[in-house]
Amino acid sequence: MELYKGKISVIMPAYNESAHIYANIIETCDVFRRTKRDFEVIVVDDGSIDGTYDEARKAAGELVETVIVVHYSLNNGKGNALKEGFKHATGDYVVFLDSDLDLHPAQLHLLFRVMRNNRADVVIGSKHHPKSKLQYPLARKVISRVYALLLKALFNLPLRDTQTGLKVFNLEVLKKVFPKVLCKRYAYDLELLVNANHLGYRVAEAPVVLNFRRPRKWGRIGFKDLYHTGLDTLAIFYRLHILRYYDSINT
Repeated sequence: MELYKGKISVIMPAYNESAHIYANIIETCDVFRRTKRDFEVIVVDDGSIDGTYDEARKAAGELVETVIVVHYSLNNGKGNALKEGFKHATGDYVVFLDSDLDLHPAQLHLLFRVMRNNRADVVIGSKHHPKSKLQYPLARKVISRVYALLLKALFNLPLRDTQTGLKVFNLEVLKKVFPKVLCKRYAYDLELLVNANHLGYRVAEAPVVLNFRRPRKWGRIGFKDLYHTGLDTLAIFYRLHILRYYDSINT
């Protein structure tokens, strides 16, 4: 039985990834080319101040039929980059893939298998899945666990993780959900998944192999990021349970 039928759109948000983006685009395309399925890779340069755009364009020049590069001058956050990339997506499935490839795209076959076996509309890679294999800083592990407990208390989602940068969506889900997503920079993953669950879409988790390659101990997470993520999380709770903002999602 085939894992999926149709075209895949891979959205890769990128910010200051000039050292790796060219090779990572080529590698991602190689992975999907081996599946012998129709695909496209949409690279979104989220206002980088290095050579990310030029390197992405270089890769697109070599892979004209499969790579689209979207660029804007101001850094507006990963959530906004995914939204902008989605405007160009033409696939039946949409993959979110972090452009640093800490999560290698070869793992996606497992996510599609979970999607098929569970008849799921969304499958997310989960760092907290018991079969996941993780190599990343202890501080990040602690933050992730604490945040997961907070989300369980606030939203009672049937998920152990929302933040891992490897996800697969049926196109229909994002068409319904993205118009109501307000977070651009921090808790956008959570807002997407809260809305998908709120609409009754089936969301499943899959294990991942995470190889953290950034040299800095905290990666790109600082105390300011944690603060704003917390504010965004509480804002989502307020919109969901107090304002009932997401109840109008079908209108």
